[in-house]
Amino acid sequence: MSVQHNRDPRYDILFEPVKIGPVTTKNRFYQVPHCNGLGYARPKSLAAMRGMKAEGGWGAICTEEVEIHPSSEISPYIEGRLWDHRDIPAHRLMTDAVHAHGALAGVELVHNGFHAPNRTSRLPPMAPSAMPVDAYDPVHARAMDLTDIRNLRKWYRTAAINARDAGYDIVYVYAGHCMTTLMHFMLSRFNHRSDHYGGSIENRVRLTREILEDVKDAVGDQCGIAFRFAVDELLGKEGMSSDGEAQDVVGMLAELPDLWDVNISGWSQDSSTARFEPIEGYQEKYTAFVKSMTTKPVVGVGRFTSADAMVSQIKRGVLDLIGAARPSIADPFLPNKIFEGRIDEIRECIGCNICVSGDNLCVPIRCTQNPTMGEEWRRNWHPEKIAPKVSEDAVLVVGSGPSGLECALQLANRGYQVTLAEAGTELGGRSTKESQLPGLASYARVRDYRTNLLQQKNNVEIYLDSELDETAILEFGFQHIFLATGSHWRKDGTGRHHHQPIPGLETIPTFTPDDLIAGQAPKGRVVIFDDDHYYMGGVLAEKLLAAGHSVSLVTPAVKVSAWTEFTLEQERIQAKLLNLGIEIITSQAVSAIKNGELELSCTYTGKTKYIAANALVLVTARNANDDLYQTLKSSPENLDAAGIKTLEVIGDAYSPGSLASAVYYGHLAARCFEGESWDAALFEGERPGLVS
Repeated sequence: MSVQHNRDPRYDILFEPVKIGPVTTKNRFYQVPHCNGLGYARPKSLAAMRGMKAEGGWGAICTEEVEIHPSSEISPYIEGRLWDHRDIPAHRLMTDAVHAHGALAGVELVHNGFHAPNRTSRLPPMAPSAMPVDAYDPVHARAMDLTDIRNLRKWYRTAAINARDAGYDIVYVYAGHCMTTLMHFMLSRFNHRSDHYGGSIENRVRLTREILEDVKDAVGDQCGIAFRFAVDELLGKEGMSSDGEAQDVVGMLAELPDLWDVNISGWSQDSSTARFEPIEGYQEKYTAFVKSMTTKPVVGVGRFTSADAMVSQIKRGVLDLIGAARPSIADPFLPNKIFEGRIDEIRECIGCNICVSGDNLCVPIRCTQNPTMGEEWRRNWHPEKIAPKVSEDAVLVVGSGPSGLECALQLANRGYQVTLAEAGTELGGRSTKESQLPGLASYARVRDYRTNLLQQKNNVEIYLDSELDETAILEFGFQHIFLATGSHWRKDGTGRHHHQPIPGLETIPTFTPDDLIAGQAPKGRVVIFDDDHYYMGGVLAEKLLAAGHSVSLVTPAVKVSAWTEFTLEQERIQAKLLNLGIEIITSQAVSAIKNGELELSCTYTGKTKYIAANALVLVTARNANDDLYQTLKSSPENLDAAGIKTLEVIGDAYSPGSLASAVYYGHLAARCFEGESWDAALFEGERPGLVS
C-alpha cells in the first residue's frame, strides 16, 4: 500500500535510492551502527527496537558492534555476538524485523584487539605489538604473529558468511573509534612491527585491505561491503588525521568497499554532546574530503535533525547518505515525518547522551526525548501510537515541566480532555530553566517538541500563572489529577556524602542551583560543593566564572562530574574547567564552616584543611515538591467527596532524577492511566533458556 505524502519538494533528494554494491537502499536515511545495552543478551528487545526504525522510514538499519570471536569480547558490556552459526537465530530476529518494512539490515563486525580485556573468555588479548590492554585490568595483550593474523582473516570470513546467512544485506569491516584491531594496526603509536604489517602506512593498512578483500570474496556478490573508518582522532600528528595519513588510507582503499562510513575518533568525539558540539554537521570539516577520493557512496554523521541541513550535505557533495545514531533514537520516525510533511513533529535529539549511558552501564538504552526507546518489546510501546481513552473523564495535570508536558501530551493523544495548569509564567519547568545554562541550550527542545503539539490540540487547555492549592483542586471537578510539581535543590548540604546538614551554613551566604538560575548573584570568591556528580556543578562553575567570579569546585569524588563518564563527557568537562582557570579540589567534602572559612575533609583520611570563600553554592541533592500531593492524599474523604478517582504524583515530584527520568515517568503515567499496573510489563523481561 502506498503512503501519501505532503513533503516539500526540496526534500525529494532525501528519498532517492542509493546503490551499495549488490543491494540498494530505498532512501538516503541511514542508521549507522550504535550500541544500546541490548545486544546478545536481549535479542527480542533489540529486534523490536531496530524494527521500529525500519517502520519509521530509515532505509538502512545497522547493528551495534558485533564481536566475531571470543578473543575479542568486552564484557561486561553487552554488544552483539556472531561467534559462530549458533548465534544466527538471534540475528534473524533483527533482520526479519528490518526487512518487514523494506529496509536493509547491516552488521558491524568487529575484533576489538587490546581494547578487549576478555574478562569472560579469559583468552589472552591480541594487538599488533605487545602492550597493556586499553583498561586498568592487570592484563597485557600479546603481539599477534602471522598465525594469529591468518586466524583473524579466517574469523572475519566466517563471520561474514554467518552474517549473510542471518539475512544481513550490508556487512561491515570496522576500523574506527580506536577500539578495533584493524585501526590499531593502522596507527604507528600501537603498531611497532618490523614485518610487512608494520612500518609504512602501506604496510599498516595491509591487514585491513586483506580483510576487506576476504569479506568481499566471501559475500560480496550478495551483500554490500561497508568500511567504517575514523578519519581523524583530533590528536594532530600523534594520531590519524584528516589532513595526514587518513588521506593515504582513503586513497589506497578508495574503490575496495561498496560504502564508506566515515567519522571521527574516539567515541566521545564522534558522539559528542551538544554541550561541546552544539551545531549539527560538526564532523564535516574532518570527513568532507572522502567524497572527492572515491566513486563509492559515503555516509557520515553529525547529529542531523534538520531536513535542510541533510539536503545541504548531499547537494554540496559531502555525503550520499545521511547517517544517524542519536537522532534515530530520539525519533525513529524522523524519515517518515519528513516524507509526510510533518517536520514540526520531529523529536529533535538534544545531544545529552543519556542513550550512551545505557550501553556504558550495561542496561537497556533510554532517551530523554523518546521515552519509548528500549521499551518496544518489553512494554510494547510505540513512539507514534498509544491506546485510546477508556472513559470520558477529564484530566488535570498540574505542572508543565518535562514530566507534566509528556503526561499531558500522551493523555491528549489518547483522546482525553486535558487541562494543564502551570504556576509560573512559562512552560517547560526545569527544561526551560536549565536551557539557560552554559552548553545546555538544546534542553529547550524537550519543552518545544511537546508544547508545539499540545498547543495544536483541541482537547487541551493550558493555563499559565495558575498556582493551585488543595481547595482549588477539590473544587474544580476533575476526576483525575496528575501532579508534576517538580523538585528543588536542598540548601543544607545533605546529599550522598553528608546525611545531615553541614554545620555553620548560617554564617556564609549560601546558594543553590535554583537560586543562581533565578538570577541571584553571589559576591566575591565562590566555592561550589558538588555532591551531585552530573552536569550541574560544572555548568554553574562556567556560569559564575563568566560573571566575573573567582570559582573553586569541591567534590568528594576523585574527578569532576564523575557520572558524566557514562555520557562520554567527563574528560572534556574537567579539561574545560581546568583550561578556564577554575580551581578543582577533588576527594574533599565541605564538612563545616568555621571562623568564616570552609572546612574541607578528605574523603579517604578525614584530615581537614581550610579555604576562604565569600559564598558557597550547594549542588548536593533535591527534594520533591510533593506537599500538595501529601496534603490531598492525607484526606481520602475529601477526594471521594470531590469525585476524584485518581491522584498521582509524577516526575521529579515523585522521584527527582534526570530529564530522561522525568519524561519517562510522565509517559508511563499516561500509558498506564485507566489500564494495567505500571510494573506489569517488567515481568516480561527476556530470560535465557536452557539448551540440552
